[in-house]
Amino acid sequence: MKPENIQIVAALYKFVKLPDFAEKRDPLLSYCQAQGVKGTILLAQEGINGTISGSRQAIDSVLCFLRTDPRLADLEYKESHTETPPFERMKVRLKQEIVTLGLPEIDPNEQVGTYVSPQEWNDLICDPEVTVIDTRNDYEVNIGTFQRAENPQTGSFREFPDYVRHHLDPTKHKKVALFCTGGIRCEKASSFMLTQGFAEVYHLKGGILKYLEEVPAQESLWEGECFVFDDRVAVSHGLEEGSYELCLCCGHLISEEDKVSPKYEQGISCAYCFDSLTAEKRARQQEKWRHYQTQAANSKNRDLS
Repeated sequence: MKPENIQIVAALYKFVKLPDFAEKRDPLLSYCQAQGVKGTILLAQEGINGTISGSRQAIDSVLCFLRTDPRLADLEYKESHTETPPFERMKVRLKQEIVTLGLPEIDPNEQVGTYVSPQEWNDLICDPEVTVIDTRNDYEVNIGTFQRAENPQTGSFREFPDYVRHHLDPTKHKKVALFCTGGIRCEKASSFMLTQGFAEVYHLKGGILKYLEEVPAQESLWEGECFVFDDRVAVSHGLEEGSYELCLCCGHLISEEDKVSPKYEQGISCAYCFDSLTAEKRARQQEKWRHYQTQAANSKNRDLS
C-alpha cells in the first residue's frame, strides 16, 4: 500500500466546559467532511470525545481546526494506523455526557484522580496494597486486561457506580488504580470515587492504548488484546491490529478458536447465533455480506488509484 493511503486513526477527548457545544456541531461536521475525515465526535457541555480517521494531512487539519478554540488549544490525542478505513461516515453528535455515567453532577473539571504514566503503571499495579479495577464493560475485559485487575462485570458504564457502592469500601480499599481504553472513563470513575470517600484514586494516563503504544511487549503486564470501537475490533502491543472479528450477524466477538466451529461462516453466522438463524434471516445476511464485500472492494480500488 502507498504510504499516502495509510489511514491515521486519532482518538481524542477533553473534559472542558463548552456551554456553546451545540453551536460547534455544524461547522465541525462540515470541516471534517471537507477533509474526507470519517468517524464520530461527541460534543457536550462537559467537553469533547471522539475517534476519527483519515489521511495524515486531513487528521492534522482537523486537529488544528479544533485547537483554534482556546479551550481546546491543548487537546491531546492518541494515534494509530490502519490500511483500511475503519469508519463509513462522519458524525458529530450532541450529548448530555461525552461518556455516560448517568450522574451529571460528577464533573472531572472539578476533581479527578491522580494520573499515572504508562512507564509508572507497572510499579503501581504490582503493589499488593493497590486494588486494580478495569472500568470497561464485561465483553471488553474478556478479551484482554492487566494482571491482577478486577472485572466489575458491568454491561455498561452506567453500572459502575453501583459496583463501587456494593463491592468497594473506602475504609478497606485505600489505594485504587483504574484503567480503561483511552482514559476517558477513568476520568469520570475517579471523580465519582473521590466523592464516595476514596482517598487515593489513581488512573492510567492515556489508557490502555497509550500503554500498548509506549511499553515494550517484553515489559508489559497486559494480557490479551484491547477492544476498540471501530472496524479493527481489537489491537495488541504496538497498536497492531488484533485477531478478533465481530460477527456481522449478531455482533458477538469472534476469536480465532471460534472460527474453527462448523457453525462459523464469515459474514453470515457464528456459534453464538447459528442456532437462532432462520432461513429468511440467513438469506438477508447473505445479501448484506455481498453488499459489504462490494463496498470493501470499491473502497480498496479507490485507495489504490
